[in-house]
Amino acid sequence: MQELGIKMIPAYSPQARGRSERSFGTWQGRLPQELRVRGITQLEKANEFLREEYVAEFNRRFSIEAAQKGTAFVRLNRRDLDVIFSVQQERVVNQDNTVQLDNRVFQIEKTRWRDTLAGVTVVVHEHLDGGISIRYGPHVIAECAADQMPAQAPRRRGTPRLPVGQAA
Repeated sequence: MQELGIKMIPAYSPQARGRSERSFGTWQGRLPQELRVRGITQLEKANEFLREEYVAEFNRRFSIEAAQKGTAFVRLNRRDLDVIFSVQQERVVNQDNTVQLDNRVFQIEKTRWRDTLAGVTVVVHEHLDGGISIRYGPHVIAECAADQMPAQAPRRRGTPRLPVGQAA
């Protein structure tokens, strides 16, 4: 949210809590009574009632006019939304210039400005399409499409054994 310049109002703030509690009170208090009065006990009938009657009546009774005309939405001119809306995890590059994520090993090739990135902290981005990109500051140093992922290393099974001759 910070990268997009959006200020969040936390859900634990008094304003948000009061608003949500009033809404839940209405849905939990009124809706079951409306269903009971109409004798609705089946899911399909309840959904039909919600779509065709309840939501429209709810909006008519409880909505208020906006204080100002217009929209609160602001056009965003950024082109890096795929990067922003990705799962981001920091990793330290191994001595062999690889990065591990979810039991997969990603090789980082030599860059123009540096032969190895061993020991450097990078950010691994898991994109919505399933692809992976690895970034070092503003530089994309590795990319992997969802259908080109390296195979997962087999997980070790069983209990680790001590070398022969050592007691626990």
